[in-house]
Amino acid sequence: MERLWSPWRLAYVTRTARGEHESCVFCENNGLDTDLVVFTGTTCFVVLNLYPYNNGHLMTVPKRHIADLASTTAEERAELMALARLAEIALGEAYHPHGINVGINIGRPAGAGVLDHLHVHMVPRWNGDTSFMGVVGNTRVLPEDLSQAVDKLRPIFERLAKEHLART
Repeated sequence: MERLWSPWRLAYVTRTARGEHESCVFCENNGLDTDLVVFTGTTCFVVLNLYPYNNGHLMTVPKRHIADLASTTAEERAELMALARLAEIALGEAYHPHGINVGINIGRPAGAGVLDHLHVHMVPRWNGDTSFMGVVGNTRVLPEDLSQAVDKLRPIFERLAKEHLART
């Protein structure tokens, strides 16, 4: 039997097993891994997903702890979409994907893994990226470490923010 090791998931798995869902992973005082934040705006930020579907899996997130789009202010909605746009551009530049899945899951039945804190997923996709590992082994193979992705994406976001956000 082959084994794939993912020791970084232990803290998440044991926290989940103990039922510790009260703290929000997107709130800075409750557990946000700021090492994974690639860009911070006025009302929102962009962060790498700790448990990505693919390399470069980003999320744009309001700083304020809100559950849905209906709770956002006009400023938050505008920046959420502006940063999603920059994420699309940055992912294109850094990873050259053939496509990008963009998604918002509101509520557990819709697939939300983090309840009560709105976030927009940006998942780069490539032709043929569904391999036998995912289909047969229910396993994802990610060849890039998250710290490498942060180092790749942060300078791109800084440049794009200067170029694009100043014009809006």
